[in-house]
Amino acid sequence: MQTIERPGTPPGEAAGSMSEIATLGGGCFWCLEAVYDEVDGVLDVASGYAGGHVPDPSYEAVCSGRTGHAEVVQVTFDPQRVSFRDLLEVFFTIHDPTTLNRQGADSGTQYRSVVFYHSPQHKAVVEQVIADLDGQALWKNRIVTEVAPLDTFYPAEDYHQEYFANNRFQPYCLAVVAPKVAKFRKQHLARLKKRA
Repeated sequence: MQTIERPGTPPGEAAGSMSEIATLGGGCFWCLEAVYDEVDGVLDVASGYAGGHVPDPSYEAVCSGRTGHAEVVQVTFDPQRVSFRDLLEVFFTIHDPTTLNRQGADSGTQYRSVVFYHSPQHKAVVEQVIADLDGQALWKNRIVTEVAPLDTFYPAEDYHQEYFANNRFQPYCLAVVAPKVAKFRKQHLARLKKRA
């Protein structure tokens, strides 16, 4: 099991921790964060960057496409309430895993479909889920999602955290993020957090 990584540090072990971490990229991190914030069993979601060669990158640098980093979310979850496989099923529902380095109008390696795994067990689950989905031929093209070990997760700037929750009426949120959240709610009603 993993702890939440501090900026610029490799993943570490959490003795006695009851939570696990998934690091996922599938286009703009605002979309993924908004969806995973609503999944029952998810304890925390942080937007950030991973998979590149530039330490502690800025948003502007990542957007240039020259850092090698992808926009990702790091999802801390309770495996007693939601499994890693469940999180992947949501992941493959809310983005197109068959388009290389593109999600809709967002284009570039920073928007690639990627799962950065935290353990050999998670790697095996990702590979099995991809094989199962490819076998079902749900899409016209095969899945191109990158599967790689997490090296370092860099949290994004503060204004990116909870972006959709704080900017619901921003044009990109209205046009892109809100429809993804609505699609998730429709397809995964049983996985929604219960409202108090």
